[in-house]
Order: sequence, then structure tokens, then C-alpha cells
Amino acid sequence: MGTAVSIIIGILIFSIIIIFHELGHLIVAKKNGISVPEFSLGMGPRLCSFKIGETRYSLRLLLIGGACQMLGEDEILEDERAFNSKGPWARFAVIFAGPFFNFIMAFILSVIIISLLGYDPARVQDVEKGSPAAEAVFTATDNSGKTVTGMRYGDIISKYDGQRVSLCRELLTTFQFDEMSGKPFEVIFEREGVEYKGTITPNAIRKYEGGFTYTPSEKPCTIGQVTKGGAFDKAGVKGGDTITSVNGVEIKTGNDLNEYLSAHPFDGSELNLTLDHKGKSYETTVIPTYSERYVAPAYASNSVGLGFNHNDRDDANPLQVLKYGFVEVKYWIVTTFKSLGKLFTGQLSSDDIGGPVRVVSELENTIEESKEDGILYIVVNLMNWAILLSANLGVMNLLPLPALDGGRLVFIIIELVRGKPIDKEKEGWVHAIGIILLLILMVFIFFNDIKNVFF
Repeated sequence: MGTAVSIIIGILIFSIIIIFHELGHLIVAKKNGISVPEFSLGMGPRLCSFKIGETRYSLRLLLIGGACQMLGEDEILEDERAFNSKGPWARFAVIFAGPFFNFIMAFILSVIIISLLGYDPARVQDVEKGSPAAEAVFTATDNSGKTVTGMRYGDIISKYDGQRVSLCRELLTTFQFDEMSGKPFEVIFEREGVEYKGTITPNAIRKYEGGFTYTPSEKPCTIGQVTKGGAFDKAGVKGGDTITSVNGVEIKTGNDLNEYLSAHPFDGSELNLTLDHKGKSYETTVIPTYSERYVAPAYASNSVGLGFNHNDRDDANPLQVLKYGFVEVKYWIVTTFKSLGKLFTGQLSSDDIGGPVRVVSELENTIEESKEDGILYIVVNLMNWAILLSANLGVMNLLPLPALDGGRLVFIIIELVRGKPIDKEKEGWVHAIGIILLLILMVFIFFNDIKNVFF
């Protein structure tokens, strides 16, 4: 029952995002006097439709994608209302409007969430005694000469290593994507209305690691993320697996594992684990790996000594709601680009790539984890997923690849530069090849999802 509900919710979310995207094309096309014979959700045979003016609005059998079919979009027509008869800037606006509307949708949902729950400032939650953050000296930026020693709970970071910080998640994502070194970095933070600036030099962390995350709680001990190449990854453990015993000790909850690891910290000895993977029990042996490196200050026990919690939120007034709505969209756009960079440089594997099947699986997990918090948090978490997916679709469509909106924009930009369009037949061949490659990628992602979700 839960899976069926998750599938329906997934279809609804994807459908709304696609409709918003195609609606951008539709509205701007009509504003520029371009004829739109059909606006459809899905592909394949038409299930039902209705007509308003010249445009037929259709629902098709396969709810994969959608289309805003414009007159003269893929052919040369001698018609003043054809897409091809319009100037390059008009065509550019029509193509760009699809991804832009995805960003608008992400912004609207962000504003709703921030209005309900507030925003998450980069507020320090923990400072480890004796750590670099606790011993560094900071000077007030108002030229008063006032100094303080050490950061403390409640300080709000506004700048880290030259980067502006507005949200806690921005900081955590920076730590996640940018490898930390022993190089000193500058921090600017606010305390009781006064802004301070100082330099922190990280310590090297020497320890044995498992290369995984989990949440200490009264819920089953489910693995969050598994570090590629880490001890748990080498042992075949996957994100989403649930630990049920360690070295013969029963593990019922995340708190149980936390207590066990506190009493038996990693020292290089083997760990005999029993786990549950999609309802099937299996055993494996993990050998923690020794590391000597500088790690990101995501938790209190680290090279800097700072801890954060992005779930700690502040209320926002109307102007702040709008401001942080924009910041939220920017955060997801930047995160998407950084993820793509990691993918293209080989720092992410195929297992890190997810499609619709993976999304539905994650939606099911989100619903289950949010149940005890009430319907409001279920809705909010689903809206967060919609923001992520909408921003991702906007960014992906702007990539300069054939058949995508970004690929079509490239041809228009070339036309603007050279003063005349590329031969339509040659452009058509490029986009046709792009469609074939995209279909192959979709098949790969589908089977990759099946492997990661069900096996």
C-alpha cells in the first residue's frame, strides 16, 4: 500500500513539474504570436483531451515527459505564426522559458516552506573544547578593536573562506563537495549584533573509519550514505540497508549502534555485521580503514571543532521569506552543478545516479520517516523533493546538449553571432542523435535504479 501511494505521489510530482516546464514554453510562445497546436502531458496514444482556442490540451498514456508543440518548431514553414519565422531573441525566450519556469516553481514552493517553518541560518550548535574554533582569536569588523577568543553556540556564520553563506545547508554542502586541507581559512560570524572576523587552522584527524552515516534514534539503524571506496562500501554495504547486529550484539535502533560504537570505537579490528537489504538478511565483514586527513567541520568532533544542524530554523518576516526563497533556489542550482561536476570528474559513480524509480523509493522512505511528525511535515518534505527535482530539471535542460533546451539555445546563440541560422536539416540531425543518446541514457538509469532499489 505504501509503495502504491509513493508511486502515485511520484507521478503527481513529476507531472506538476513537467506541466510547469511546458507551461513556460506555452505562455511565452503565445506572447510572441507563435501558434501552439497541442500542449500535452506524457507520450504515446492520447487518452483524453480538450480544446481551448487553437490549442488542444492532451493527456497521453505514458506519463514520461510532455510537449508544447509549436508550429514550425522542427520544420521550415512560410507562416508568420510559425516558430521558425520569429527572430532569434523571440525563439531564445520561448526555449529558455521552460527551465526558467522550473526555477519559478522551486521559488514558489521555497517561499511556502519558509513561510511555514522559517529558514536555516548557519548557526553554530557545538564547539569542541580545545579545538581550533575554540582557541582562534576573532576581531570585530567595525574597527572598534574588540576581540573575542573562540566561537561558541549561537554564532551565525556569514562568510566562510571567502564564500558568502546564507543557509546552514550551503555551508554543509560546501564542506561535502570541497575537500578541506590544513590551510588556514577565514571565518566571519555575527554574535549579539557584532560581526567578527578571524582565521582558523584545521587539525589533522587521525582515526579508523567505516565510511558510512546513520542516525542515532529509536528507529531501526538504517545506513544513510556509504562513502565510495570506504570500508563499508568495500564490504558491499549499501545505503538503505539496516544493521541488525554487530559482532553478535543485537542492534535494534540507531541508538543501539551509537552506544556500541561509543564502547567499542573503530581500531582496525574486523566487524562482523548482519544487515537487512530489501527484506533479505545477509552477513558481511568490515575492516575499518585508517585515515590521516582534514575533514569537513560537519560535526563537533572534527578538524575544526564546529557542529551544525540545518534543521534548526528561524522565523522569517515577509521580506526575508522572499530573500531566502531566492537563496533556496540558488542553493539547489549550485548544488546540482557541483554534483554534475563530481560526476564528470569521476568522483561520483553510477550508483550515485538516480532516476524515477530511485526517486519513488526515496519518496516512500521520506513518507515513512515523516509519519510520526504529522501530515504537515510529510507535505513539507514532499515539497522539498519537488523543489529539488524542479531545480534539477531546470539545470539539466539548460545543459548545452543536443535535443535539450540548452542545445537548442546554443544554435540560436551561434545564429546571433554569425548573423544567420544553421542549416535546419543539419540542426535536426544533431537533435535526432541527441534524442537517441538520451533514450539510451534513460534505459541505463532505469536499469541502474532497478539494481540499486531492488537488489
